[in-house]
Amino acid sequence: MSGVSKLTALLVSWQRALAIAVVIAQAGIAVTGSIVRVTGSGLGCPTWPECVEGSVVPVQHPEVAALHQWVEFGNRTLTGVVGVIAGLCVLAAWFNLPRRKRVLVLSLIQLGGVALQAVVGGITVLTGLAWYTVSVHFMISMVLVWLAVLLVSSLREGDGPARLLVPAPLMKLQVVMAGVLGALLLAGTWVTAAGPHAGDASTPRLGIEVETLAQIHADLLFLFLGLLIAVGFFTRTRTYWTLVGVVLAQGALGMVQYWTGVPEVLVSIHVLGAGAVVVATASLWTSSRERTHEVELPAGDQELSKA
Repeated sequence: MSGVSKLTALLVSWQRALAIAVVIAQAGIAVTGSIVRVTGSGLGCPTWPECVEGSVVPVQHPEVAALHQWVEFGNRTLTGVVGVIAGLCVLAAWFNLPRRKRVLVLSLIQLGGVALQAVVGGITVLTGLAWYTVSVHFMISMVLVWLAVLLVSSLREGDGPARLLVPAPLMKLQVVMAGVLGALLLAGTWVTAAGPHAGDASTPRLGIEVETLAQIHADLLFLFLGLLIAVGFFTRTRTYWTLVGVVLAQGALGMVQYWTGVPEVLVSIHVLGAGAVVVATASLWTSSRERTHEVELPAGDQELSKA
């Protein structure tokens, strides 16, 4: 076996591990992004794609602290790591024969998402950390986390049409849950954008009272919990109870944050929790249907099979 063949065989054998790694990486980079924000390091590298003018890596700068440079540079470097993992997922999907379109498309979305995030990150820096760009940056990460869970699921599924394993009303409830979850995550970014951890003192804040936004965020959480209780009337699988546990822990953490004055470390843990909620919700979705390993034959082959 040639060296190239060994490499492709290794990629294929690691395909599931790579898919799981991209879930972790997409969620993890959102956490490191929060660390950038709570430490006021968003403009530690004030230019893009360079860190400072004339240098891609941090250098001594009279106006930017070294710590802030390295925190922001570290987050940018992790973007490259996520890109490498996503690229390996694409290669594994390409070399795994017979090639599966759905797996390849989901892998390409991960790679394209990394490129999109690099551009959005650049816009965020160039706009001076405008709160709406930071919100978009985070929301894209959460969408990519959801799609990464679908990628992992696709590796154990077939390529046939999806078949429900639960009553149809449950899937409709899950669609509503996904929409509410999106609104809940977005409201969370607004709370941060209006609060003390939106960046350094010069970073523009969202001009709405934090208390008002926190109440909206909490109301959406209660709505999500209500939908989760409704889902429990249809299914009580291990995946369901995992989601219940993650959501309750995340809600409790949010309340502790609010009561303790929003300490920096809890902000980053809360972002990690947000990623965990997305993973658990997406896992409930994928566990509610299956795809068979039967594929539809081309029209000509169908005629031959009937002969």
